[in-house]
Amino acid sequence: MSTTHMSSARTLPSRSRSWGTYAAWAAILLVLALSFGYIRVDLTALQDLPANIWHYLVLMFSNPDWSKLGEALLQTWRSVAMAWIGALLGVFLSTILGVLAANTVSPGWVCLPLRALFAIIRAVPEIIIAIIILTVTGLTPFTGALALAIGGIGTHAKWTYEAIETAPTGPAEAVKAAGGNLAEMVRWGTWPIVQPELASLALYRFEINVRTSAVLGLIGVGGIGDMLTGYTQYRQWDVVGVLLIVVIVITMSIDAISGAIRRRIVAAKFT
Repeated sequence: MSTTHMSSARTLPSRSRSWGTYAAWAAILLVLALSFGYIRVDLTALQDLPANIWHYLVLMFSNPDWSKLGEALLQTWRSVAMAWIGALLGVFLSTILGVLAANTVSPGWVCLPLRALFAIIRAVPEIIIAIIILTVTGLTPFTGALALAIGGIGTHAKWTYEAIETAPTGPAEAVKAAGGNLAEMVRWGTWPIVQPELASLALYRFEINVRTSAVLGLIGVGGIGDMLTGYTQYRQWDVVGVLLIVVIVITMSIDAISGAIRRRIVAAKFT
C-alpha cells in the first residue's frame, strides 16, 4: 500500500466514533427539548422582552431621583465592606485548609476528606449559606460576610492545593537536602512560588464577593441589595435607576483597580 493510501486511511474517522458523536448530539437535543417543555418557554414573552426592557430602562434612567445618592453610597460601602471581610476570612481559612489538602503535603486520609468538604461548599450558593447561618447571627452584614467567607473556601482552597501540587519541586527538594522538614519545605520551597498566583486569585475572589454581596441583600443582611429590593417592591424605578448607576460604577471601578493590581502581581512573578 502506498504512503498516500496509508495516510488517508489514518485520517478517516472510525464508524464507532461517528455513531458516538451522533448519539451525543441526539442526547443533547433530547435534553434541550425536554427542558424547553418542562420550563414552558413562552416565545411570545421572548418577542415582547426587548420592548419591556426598554420600557423599564426609560422608567429608571429618564429622570433618576438623585436625592437617594447619599444613602446609596452608604449601602454600597456596606456591601464592599461585607465583601472585603468575607474575602479576608475566606482567604485566611482556605489557605490553611488548601495547604493541608495538597497531596504533596498531607496523606490521603487528610486531603481527600478536605477536598470532599470543598466540593460540598462549592455546590451550595452563598445565599443558601447565609439563610442557614442567619438563625445564629441574625440579619446583619456580618451574616453576609460569613456567608461569603464560607462560600469562598470551596473555590480558593481548591486553587491553593492545585497551585501547590503543580509548583516546581526543585526549591522544596533543595530545602529537604539542606535538612529541612516538610513544613520548612512548604514554607521556603513551595510557598514563594505559589504566593503571587494565590494573591492574584484572592483579589479575584474579592471581585466576586462584591457582586455576590449585592445578591445577599435580597434576604435582608444589609447593603445595596437590601435597598434595591425595597425600592423595586414599591416600584420606585427612579430610585432603582440611581442605585443601579452606583452599583455599576463602583463595581467597574473595583474590577479595574483589582485587575490592574493582579496584572502587576502576575507580571512581577515572571520578571
